[in-house]
Amino acid sequence: MSVGGLLAATTGLLFVLAVVGIGLALIANGQLTSDRNFLLNQIGPARRAALNLENALINQESGVRGYVITAEPSFLEPYRDGLRSEEDAYAELHEQEQAVGPAVAAQVEIVRARAQAWQREFVAPALAHGRQSTRLSTQQSIAANIKGKQFFDHVRTSLAGLQSALTHRDSTTRQQLDDAASNLLLLLVLAAVLILGGVLGASLLLRRTITRPLERLGSEARRVAGGEFSRPLAIASGPREVAEVGAEIDAMRERIVDELATVQAAHVQLEEQATELRRSNAELEQFAYVASHDLQEPLRKIASFCQALQTRYRGQLDDRADQYLDFAVDGAKRMQILINDLLAFSRVGRSGREHELVDLGDVLITVQSALADTLQSTGARVEVGELPTVRGERVQLTSLFQNLISNALKFHSAEQPIVRIAATREAEQWQLSFTDNGIGIEEEYAERIFLIFQRLHSREAYEGSGIGLALCRKIVEYHGGRIWLDTDYRGGACFRLTLPIAKETT
Repeated sequence: MSVGGLLAATTGLLFVLAVVGIGLALIANGQLTSDRNFLLNQIGPARRAALNLENALINQESGVRGYVITAEPSFLEPYRDGLRSEEDAYAELHEQEQAVGPAVAAQVEIVRARAQAWQREFVAPALAHGRQSTRLSTQQSIAANIKGKQFFDHVRTSLAGLQSALTHRDSTTRQQLDDAASNLLLLLVLAAVLILGGVLGASLLLRRTITRPLERLGSEARRVAGGEFSRPLAIASGPREVAEVGAEIDAMRERIVDELATVQAAHVQLEEQATELRRSNAELEQFAYVASHDLQEPLRKIASFCQALQTRYRGQLDDRADQYLDFAVDGAKRMQILINDLLAFSRVGRSGREHELVDLGDVLITVQSALADTLQSTGARVEVGELPTVRGERVQLTSLFQNLISNALKFHSAEQPIVRIAATREAEQWQLSFTDNGIGIEEEYAERIFLIFQRLHSREAYEGSGIGLALCRKIVEYHGGRIWLDTDYRGGACFRLTLPIAKETT
């Protein structure tokens, strides 16, 4: 069963128990209310009516007895009031007849019959003598009262029976009221026990079917998260969702195992490539050593002897021989320049020096000093804004500035060369621009110019080895930036490059 199904079943069970408990309590409370209302609205008025009936009959008996003794009409006032009260009492008892039951109703009829007998046998003759103005003698009065008392004693007996019946009915109703209260209390306790038991049972059920499986699943997940991927997941039994999550985690574990195997294989391959790269770097360092020592030494000898031949024997040989000597000297010099440029290109990022804070303003001063003769001969002007301080290798950054400014001076137009250098901050990097008013570069060559030994012009038109911009790109990328040609610029060439902002200067 799913978690939702378990929760729905548990909630439904608790709801049923609550409804049953509340229903039973409402039934008991209804019975209690009914008994209380019956006692207050039925038995109470009936007892008051019975008491009023008794008082009315006693008032009648007292008035008639006084009238028999004294023959005074004033004694009949209580009698007449009693007659009205008696009828009212009978009417009220009749209204409560169905409620008080047949026993009380029968007792009321007994009271009515005996009261009528007393009226007929005693009251009517006494009143008849009074209307005839025949006063009874003392002896006759006593005899009449004794007779009336005998009849009224039967009335008193029936009234006592009526009160006894009502008292019994009252006691029975009160007992029912007590029983209903006890039943209500018992049902409330039972409902509370059912609800609490249901909650406890539901809690135990949910713990057994949901919480414990989730705890076991969490333990297995923590084991996998801790790096133990080899052992399969012990999927806990429980709701469908728990089993599905366990299966997903186990599938994830299997994928991790596969990925780890792939990563380990890649790591082995990377180690092999790193070993090969170290070997290649070692060979490159050996080549650089050979190029800087073993190759340059014979090249210097060739150039030196060619220059000696050119100096000593110029004019002694024919013109073709002089031309051959010029070619040999020029080739040796260009070969030296090419070797030096290749060494500079290969040494970028391999010096082993730690980066330091470098003020680019100081770098520009150094470059301007090195290019002083070229600046003077071309009449060039360098316009510079405020340059930042960055972290890097001073020698490499100096080479970067020198190559970019040299290119601007080399490829100038007929106008006076102007080189503008500016820097702007963008987020976490500086962007530098080197702009000139020279011959410019076509957009189609924007990437080609950064490749090593790529030339757009012949050696006769412009000197150089074709390695300068490739060296610039390698230096910028080594410092964590990038360099590109701004193809939107017109009126010359514009190179832009980025360098990270040194944290110490922010």
